[in-house]
Amino acid sequence: SIDSKLKNAVVCFGHFNTIHPGHIRYFRTARAYSTPLVVALEGDAQLSVAEQGRFFPEEDRALSVATLDLVDTVVILDTGALEDLVNQAEFTALVLGKEFESARASKVKNAVAAASRKGIEVFFDAGETHYAGSELLYGSPGELEIKRWREFVKAQNAQDLSLDEVFSLMTHSKPSNMLVIGDTIVDRYVACDPIGMSNEAPVVVVKEMEARDYVGGAAIVAAHVAALGAKCTYLSVTGLDNEGSFVADSLHNYSVEPVLLTDHSRPTTLKIRYMVENQKLFRVSRLKEHSVNAEIEDELIEKIEEWAPEMGVILVSDFVYGVITPKILASLRRVSKKHDLSLLGDLQCSSQVGNILKFRDFFLICPTEREARIALANHDDGVEYIANLLIEKTRSINTVLKLAGEGFIAYTGQEEAGFLHRQHFPALTVNPVDVAGAGDALLSAMAVGLARGLSLMQASALACCVSAIAVQTIGNRPISLKQARRFYSQYLHNGKNDAV
Repeated sequence: SIDSKLKNAVVCFGHFNTIHPGHIRYFRTARAYSTPLVVALEGDAQLSVAEQGRFFPEEDRALSVATLDLVDTVVILDTGALEDLVNQAEFTALVLGKEFESARASKVKNAVAAASRKGIEVFFDAGETHYAGSELLYGSPGELEIKRWREFVKAQNAQDLSLDEVFSLMTHSKPSNMLVIGDTIVDRYVACDPIGMSNEAPVVVVKEMEARDYVGGAAIVAAHVAALGAKCTYLSVTGLDNEGSFVADSLHNYSVEPVLLTDHSRPTTLKIRYMVENQKLFRVSRLKEHSVNAEIEDELIEKIEEWAPEMGVILVSDFVYGVITPKILASLRRVSKKHDLSLLGDLQCSSQVGNILKFRDFFLICPTEREARIALANHDDGVEYIANLLIEKTRSINTVLKLAGEGFIAYTGQEEAGFLHRQHFPALTVNPVDVAGAGDALLSAMAVGLARGLSLMQASALACCVSAIAVQTIGNRPISLKQARRFYSQYLHNGKNDAV
């Protein structure tokens, strides 16, 4: 009976239309309060008008939750609300997401009051925020790979899309003109031979063997864009040095048209990573972070306004090294509105100080969870609430929230009744060799896919494959549509992965 299943249980609550890593954190945290874990799932009749007809049926949602190892029982609230369950059953604790403590308190206030009267403890806890995964503690890389590909197939089925169809649309649609603007970086990888520990001080000693340079930052975004089939113009700033020349020559070889303005007050940003095998020891950066001067800023704006009428998409890749100034952003918004262009952007501030909220009114933004939380000064609320708040603040039409090793969640807002559509896509590479370029590859694939007429979810499926390829090798290398198709096909046909 339901009473026996609820005895000594902890209860979670939600609609759980699409399961994503934020829900897993929530369930794992709830189990720490008590066991067994019972999920009270909003039935179809409990959903808002905006949600009804757009969510999966209650039976499908319940089955999806029930398949999780963390969940012991699922109760569908089909004929009553959460407070009815609280009034009728005996259990130990009710754990709700942090958003129900403030922003959405009215939705659960009756249930919380009923729990208080009955002596049931109520906790508001969305789960611990983390930026690294622990899956490898629970299975082999092969097992985890199969699990993630199964999740990827489920995501495609949930969105009624076919990656084969995506590749066909990309191949046969008309190439678009794209302008990429942002900070240029050269990534230098130095392979070292470990010698040992110094006898004079506790310092690791290595011998340098070989070094190789790769284009990075916004420059590799442009290279990916060209490799994926778009006609790409690249606008940036470099120093008067060999690294700037290296970037120009490399981009020409990658079929990108580079326009690199020279700033005598700074070197081309150079990041040197010292490695033993595929283990990074440390990174040394040679850079200046000040904004470009007014003269260069005006020249950049002049180029933007000159080229805008010929472009279909403008892609902003901001590493917060001084190219994307407030005045540049204002110019981009102005030409976007004047020429009906889509603005897509990413701001990467893993070791810099930046704020994704400055990317207002973009067609697509792609922040990490950490960047979103820092911008919103919100560490406690669940992933879903963070994404919704970010979309509200930036007024972005589409948002991709990157969750590191847990993949990403794609959000697109529908105009009718403010309904927000979402889908989680897993990270398909279990043991990445070099994660430095994953976000650049994802942004590029999203941009080219959307410019070619793909839906956000179709572009997300493509980006899932492209970003998985990017982390399989050391250093940034442009990824083509042919490579992405081959990557998908090898799992589709090799028989090793029964998920596809």
